[in-house]
Amino acid sequence: MRLAWALLLPALLGGQGPDADPAYAHLTQAYGRLQEARYDEAIASFEQAVAAAPERSAIRKDLAYAYLKTGERVAARDQFGEAMRLNPRDLHVALEYAFLCHETGETARARRVFDRLRQAPDADDATRTTAAEAFRNIDGPLAEGIERWSKVIEASPDDVAAHHELAQLAERRDEFERAARHYCEAWRLKPERTGLLVDLGRVLWSLNRLDEATAVLVAASRAAEARTREMARALLPERYPYVSEFRKAIDLTPENVRLRRDLAYLLLELRRQGEAEREFRGILRREPGDLLSAAQLGFILYDRGERAEAMPLLERVLAGKDGVLANRARALLRMPQQLPQRGVEPAPVSASARTMAERSLQAGYLKDALRYLETAHEADPADAWVLLQLGWVHNLLRSDRQAIGWFDQARRTGDARIAAEADAAYRKLRPALAPVRTSTWLFPIYSSRWRDFFGFGQVKTEFRLGGLPVRPYLSTRFVGDVRRTTGGPMPLALSENSVILGAGLATGYWNGLMAWGEAGWAVSFIGRRPEGGRMVPDYRGGLSYAKGFGRTMPHDSSGLFYEMTADAVFISRFQNTTLFYWQQRAGLTLPRLGATRTQLYWNGNFTGDARRLDWANFAETGPGVRWQLPFVSKPVLLSVDLLRGYYTVNQRGVRRAQFDDIRAGLWYAFSQ
Repeated sequence: MRLAWALLLPALLGGQGPDADPAYAHLTQAYGRLQEARYDEAIASFEQAVAAAPERSAIRKDLAYAYLKTGERVAARDQFGEAMRLNPRDLHVALEYAFLCHETGETARARRVFDRLRQAPDADDATRTTAAEAFRNIDGPLAEGIERWSKVIEASPDDVAAHHELAQLAERRDEFERAARHYCEAWRLKPERTGLLVDLGRVLWSLNRLDEATAVLVAASRAAEARTREMARALLPERYPYVSEFRKAIDLTPENVRLRRDLAYLLLELRRQGEAEREFRGILRREPGDLLSAAQLGFILYDRGERAEAMPLLERVLAGKDGVLANRARALLRMPQQLPQRGVEPAPVSASARTMAERSLQAGYLKDALRYLETAHEADPADAWVLLQLGWVHNLLRSDRQAIGWFDQARRTGDARIAAEADAAYRKLRPALAPVRTSTWLFPIYSSRWRDFFGFGQVKTEFRLGGLPVRPYLSTRFVGDVRRTTGGPMPLALSENSVILGAGLATGYWNGLMAWGEAGWAVSFIGRRPEGGRMVPDYRGGLSYAKGFGRTMPHDSSGLFYEMTADAVFISRFQNTTLFYWQQRAGLTLPRLGATRTQLYWNGNFTGDARRLDWANFAETGPGVRWQLPFVSKPVLLSVDLLRGYYTVNQRGVRRAQFDDIRAGLWYAFSQ
């Protein structure tokens, strides 16, 4: 039938971008902004593309290069790492990742990747040579340093600095047993350097000695230094430590009062009061001035009726400088509460937390920075710098819904510079998180086979409802052709020539797959239909899958590419059939010429349906060319395909089994 292939297109696209690519619009914006050197805006568009198609390594690679243009090496490194994880066979990405790891202090990781690449059987000579040279440049100095510090330790076995240096070098060279031995020795010689426990625990994790590692890190997580505590907690499991783990940590650091106190509180929670009481007594023997333990032991004894023993402990608390704890004791003893003294300023919590947050950000410890920033915000909710950094850290941790809230607060502050930066960030994130979003696409095409022009288009408004996995939408589609609207002959079974008004639901994309469905009315704009009048019900829906590899368009570099879409779509007005559509393109993206991109490719298409209708089952193949052209603020895709088609169902003399077609189309899409 005359328009069979053409009428499938609007149903199959379901309102998505060309070839149902969910990231297309964002990538188009990103590459355009790169051309204009608007790097921050390009990065924001790439990040939206990553959110739309998180499994595509090529997008992450381009995002990494965009980060490099702004000097953000740590962010670039992380994106190259994700791209390498998604596509381990892309050795060029692995090489970039390794170099950035080395430049940002991740020497051990860089060495491992270079070592793998220099031995990779599928690597080309240039990659193996580069990786081998980089590996030698890292491994050689490490080996020399280990040898040098080993000699120092032989001469001075109690040199703490020598043990520490040797342990660090051994860890970077993946000699974890040696590293653990020397970290342990350095800590034994100088136990007040509790940061060595974090180093030791990290190495023990690498050796899969999990029980030992947990005990060491639990001890470090209750150290006196805040930085040590935060670093240790970042390495520990999310759960709270078990009693047995606390006891092993105490065996390691028996003088750690904070550790013993937390064990005692855990025992109280577990209703093991006798054991908790013994722990509190042990703490007070070691540290008589620990008011928290004195208060808790006093409460236990007082509740048990042993008031003669409890009162000296509670009186010690009442005489102490901790007003909150003293008031708890007064409440137990039914004494009047004591109000805070006037003129006494609170401790500068915000300043110290702010300083630690800055240090953590400079070192790239984002989760640590987030904890310190939250503490600083609690102490001073009006600190504009803290509000802005909370936005950036959440953004880097891919929590954009939280990030936009912090940016919104920061852009309302009195600091003009911070407000401007926050406002720019807010505006970049807003489109992807907006509760209402409208997208439009237009696709006029010409077919030499039918000697006719066809027009397809859709305006779709989506609504985001919290965290629901589906989004409701309203849709207006246009489907028509020139000859039909001017009175040309047209098979009635496939004559849409309608505006289709509908409402539906669509899921997000998961590894390139999405589902959608809608119901509405098709309103003919050329008169009444013989089969149902001017307005007829229209129900359609199905599954859509899209995947691309290599230098797909829009892409800022040239090279080979392959892209594929597959759809299964139910359409009520085509005799309640389900259509299957599979389209492939493989070819070459040519270097950019000004603002124009060009692709040469070969098509391989297949269309079928569940009812085996003769018009809906055919295959097509042939060459094609596609240009991405600048058009106002949005690019346009112009494609020309030379196709030979073959019907796969017996036509019973209705039409020839083969056909040729020169097909030209113009794609234009935008969203807001």
